[in-house]
Amino acid sequence: MLKKKDMILICALLCVAVAGIIIVQLMQRQSGAMVTVTVGGKTYGTYSLNIPQIIEVEDDMGYNRIVIEDGYVYMEEADCPDQYCVKHAKIHYSHETIICLPHELVVEISGGENMDVDVVTQ
Repeated sequence: MLKKKDMILICALLCVAVAGIIIVQLMQRQSGAMVTVTVGGKTYGTYSLNIPQIIEVEDDMGYNRIVIEDGYVYMEEADCPDQYCVKHAKIHYSHETIICLPHELVVEISGGENMDVDVVTQ
């Protein structure tokens, strides 16, 4: 039969285990992943993948709205004719890119976690 001190010990160990899991999760989120936006071969800006924000790029080539949230980046809106960049899946691994060819815009992640596979096809 469990005594009062046994129950206290079990509760304390569970609390330590839960705190450890939370700390590990937070540390993984604090990666140094950066999102680099390039337009026409020139760097438009570099942004942290861990800070939620909306980046609007508008020039004579066209308009793009890039969203960074929950450790992912994606193209929310663009005025290009084919909309491939908008249909592209959210990215978060290092060296993944989203490209809007008509606007000569590239969104690339660097310094983040690496993907376990070499290529993904859809």
